[in-house]
Amino acid sequence: MRTFVRVAERGSLSAVARELGVGQSTITRHLRELEEAIRAPLLSRTTRRVTLTDEGSRYYAHTVQILRLVEQAGDEARGARGAPAGTIRISCTAAFGVLHASRLIFTFQDRNPDIGVDLSLTDERVDLVREGVDIALRLGPLADSALKLRALGQSRRLLVAAPAYLAARGRPTVPRDLSAHEGIRMSNVAGSDTLVLQGPGGERHAAPFGGRLRVDHGLAAREALVAGRGIAPAHRWLVGDLLATGRLEVILPDYSPPPVPLSLLIVPERAGVLRVRLLVDFLAEQIGDIPGIEQLRSGR
Repeated sequence: MRTFVRVAERGSLSAVARELGVGQSTITRHLRELEEAIRAPLLSRTTRRVTLTDEGSRYYAHTVQILRLVEQAGDEARGARGAPAGTIRISCTAAFGVLHASRLIFTFQDRNPDIGVDLSLTDERVDLVREGVDIALRLGPLADSALKLRALGQSRRLLVAAPAYLAARGRPTVPRDLSAHEGIRMSNVAGSDTLVLQGPGGERHAAPFGGRLRVDHGLAAREALVAGRGIAPAHRWLVGDLLATGRLEVILPDYSPPPVPLSLLIVPERAGVLRVRLLVDFLAEQIGDIPGIEQLRSGR
């Protein structure tokens, strides 16, 4: 049943075989035995994709609920012995995961030694159900979905540049000065050619923001800033250590880019699993210790 559910979600026998670490012949055998046991075709196979039959769609909906109850029963039995166990699959924004979230996960595992974690770092909006992910840490606004959302807080941003760049190109004093400077832009952020800043009185300023360098990873932007390639709006957690050592400086301190929401997305069917609940609550409690993260009081 577990094999069937993952094939239904991923649409590929080979992908599920890689995920489970078994041969594709094993996946095929599991599916054949399941269909023989219930005496109904569950999947329609083509050369490119595997899809559910009508019987398979109905069976899938019941199977997901059955497996969730099985896992919760196991969690409760283990919990009675005070030892939550199993594996949690997490997707996290890449730079945030490397610099900060990974350390939180280390601490969580120290407290829960029987819980394994599979951490996937990506800035792409992956389909959590399809990829078998339990929860995702995401920065930025999120589209409506069937996933559960737990708002964690806001990530403060600053406008920064290296001292060497400012010495060579001059220091902007008002937002409109930015049009004469090199901007380091994120290629995976829409509208990065315009920089929106909030002024000291809360007023909104929109400044043209160009430049020869665009990157799709926060750590690449960090390296470009240190190398003096230009100016960029940066999360406080991304550059806090560089500001402390003087390798970067804040410019236009009275004008700041709007903060970015930080949220947890949770697959509803996994929300009741004990180890997942433990990690969600731990992250909500600890996330405010990260520099620049303004935690919501309720953690929700």
